[in-house]
Amino acid sequence: MPRLEIAADGFRLDDRPFRIISGGLHYFRVHPEQWADRLHKARLLGLNTVETYVPWNLHAPLRGEFRVDGGLDLPLFLDLAAAEGLHVLLRPGPYICAEWEGGGLPSWLLADEDIELRSRDPRYLEAVDDYLESLLAAVGPYLSSRGGPVIAVQLENEYGAYGDDSGYLADLAGLLHRHGVDVPLFTCDQPSDLKRGGLDGVLRTVNFGSRVDAGLAELRTQQPEGPLMCSEFWIGWFDRWGGTHVTRSAEDAAADLDRLLAAGASVNLYMFHGGTNFGFTNGANDKGTYRPTVTSYDYDAPLDEAGDPGPKYRAFREVIARYAPVPDEPLPAPVPKLTETVAELTSCAGLLDQIELLGGPAVHADRPVTMEQLGQSFGFVLYETTLPDAGRTVLRVEEVRDRAQVFVDGQPVGVLDRENHEHALTFLAPRPGAHLAVLVENQGRVNYGRAMHDRKGLLGAVTANGLVLVDWYSRSLPMDDPSAPSYTALDPSAPPVGPAFHRGHVDIAQPADGFIALDGWTKGLVWINGFALGRYWSRGPQTTLYVPAPVLRAGRNEITVLELHGSTTRAVELRGTPDLGPVED
Repeated sequence: MPRLEIAADGFRLDDRPFRIISGGLHYFRVHPEQWADRLHKARLLGLNTVETYVPWNLHAPLRGEFRVDGGLDLPLFLDLAAAEGLHVLLRPGPYICAEWEGGGLPSWLLADEDIELRSRDPRYLEAVDDYLESLLAAVGPYLSSRGGPVIAVQLENEYGAYGDDSGYLADLAGLLHRHGVDVPLFTCDQPSDLKRGGLDGVLRTVNFGSRVDAGLAELRTQQPEGPLMCSEFWIGWFDRWGGTHVTRSAEDAAADLDRLLAAGASVNLYMFHGGTNFGFTNGANDKGTYRPTVTSYDYDAPLDEAGDPGPKYRAFREVIARYAPVPDEPLPAPVPKLTETVAELTSCAGLLDQIELLGGPAVHADRPVTMEQLGQSFGFVLYETTLPDAGRTVLRVEEVRDRAQVFVDGQPVGVLDRENHEHALTFLAPRPGAHLAVLVENQGRVNYGRAMHDRKGLLGAVTANGLVLVDWYSRSLPMDDPSAPSYTALDPSAPPVGPAFHRGHVDIAQPADGFIALDGWTKGLVWINGFALGRYWSRGPQTTLYVPAPVLRAGRNEITVLELHGSTTRAVELRGTPDLGPVED
């Protein structure tokens, strides 16, 4: 593969002028059996490059581990990109934002109570050093200097929106070079952050979704010569629970893409294909109010969540064809979809009755122990103690991260929600010594800004009528194995009280992409054949979850729903079309 050069007048590849026309495609948001399809459609759009982040937290779920298997087989993804004739922009972080859980930083970093993320804190840099050593051992052979498709590597990510320590950026650059990165490095920032987020000697690029001329002008102010590049051209946006489905018209986005390319700039479409926040991997924002991101990362991109071309695909292809060769091949056709099928969920297992099967041993302490101190990344923590008195009780918690369901002697008495700034709950305790259980859901660690030091669980003291409660048992519940509970036949006349797993089966003649609708269900998580599709919530906007064809099989398929509250139905429906919710006017 030819090497990318940064010249005063632009990029050069194999000593010829080169324009990067790239699209975001995050391998970890796409089923691995669909990577080749998405990459092929990237080439058909006219892209010569794809961009991907690398989620440190998935590759290193525990300190000292590093995985590149299954859906994390980044070397395979890079092989497939090269086979399609695509270059790659690799964005290893260590912080990626990406509306991803914790911005991609592993939760175990937060077990140190005073660690400073994205800084020269020696504990942080030591962990980053270990990560980059493992990552580059796996992907170093894919650098273009060694014949691979990776033509450039990002140094940090929108750092100017977080800090201004050029020494920290220099440390990161040193680590990357020490571990073998010898292709160009680049930074990316929004226009107002370009000065703070850059490092002398490293290419600056800019992120924006509109005001093209102003964004490129600010980049030229901060970088008088060299290539002009928009590393994140935002052609859509992400959604949050309780909001609307955000869209951007194809005509508007295509017009700004035309302005970018007419200015001679290189571009990375963010996103070309958004994909899905499978399982518990969605992030959150907190600018005074906590806002968790939904499961879908459709992003109103040229390829929708199922990989089908939408209106932006054709519009962008027409624009790109004015400036670069576009394959003389037909537009990709939509993939086959499931027909409507109803599945009855006929067995169940109460969550609170299955604790010993679902989690590790409880940790005993005077105060609740955080999820990170328990060595856990995703899922729930169950906190248990006893109440000293009977009668009216005001339970007060310093911090709930993020949503706590409260039970007294097994009966639900209320919810404390971080998003609503709720810290206190009033109920009647039936007796002295009543059992208090608090089930806390991690709804996604904050992925942007200073609030990303986002430890989960019950933080600080918990009081009942002003008395500090002690003698706590904290238990990790990662909820990563829906087969662990012991299921029994569901009795419609006596549905389970509180959170419960519901299981059923559906026969499918031919696996195909589809969507599962949760009409009548309240809040929880869905698995098909053990694959975690993601969270659902009746507050919307999305009311269906994407089902990739590779998770299905011909014949019998198992569906499991963890419902945290209750439902008005025992059934779910597989469909051929999504419902991502109402759009903004």
